[in-house]
Amino acid sequence: MDIQLPGMDGLTATRLLNHGAATRDIRIVALTALAISGDRERIEAAGGDDCIAKPIRYRPFLKLVSDRLSGQAKATAM
Repeated sequence: MDIQLPGMDGLTATRLLNHGAATRDIRIVALTALAISGDRERIEAAGGDDCIAKPIRYRPFLKLVSDRLSGQAKATAM
């Protein structure tokens, strides 16, 4: 989930997905160019499962997705 989406920000979209019966089990990894203090907490408060800062480093991103899909603990990709 990109945090800075046009029209609706990614945190709002994440909250909506987490409240929908058909979408609440979707794992959400937030992508943000604004990797500042407090971002991880805001993303988790919105219901995001993890976050990663842009620009994306290919291997850590794939590991994070693999770990999250397999149910492993949160990665530290940000």
